Amino acid sequence: MSADATPVGSGARRDPDWQKVATVDEFTTDLPIGCSATLANGEDLEIAIVQHQGEWFAIRDECSHAKVPLSEGDVVGGTIECYLHGSVFNLRTGQPENLPATQPVPVFPVRIDGDDVLVDLANPSFDADW
Repeated sequence: MSADATPVGSGARRDPDWQKVATVDEFTTDLPIGCSATLANGEDLEIAIVQHQGEWFAIRDECSHAKVPLSEGDVVGGTIECYLHGSVFNLRTGQPENLPATQPVPVFPVRIDGDDVLVDLANPSFDADW
């Protein structure tokens, strides 16, 4: 999602939970980086952060088809590919664009604050069962 984008989930927007997950200088365009964050319930969550075509995206770093990190895949045309089975996910919506994946992956709002990359963990694109 772009820095000022709003999640596309159907639920009411919650108070933001912006967490720093990285710094801008760690990134190269179209090369995802896996980052760790902590949910409000105390559980750790892995997130793949991508700078693509001038925008920033955050997507759960786990393919919905298999427990494979999406941060190890390629970014092309607004999507990220699971390297193991080839499922491609839309970076804006988390929706799979091909099989074998059939379930979406949560995406999160991102904003840049100075050199910090922040992710709003309270407002994923949909409420997932963590």
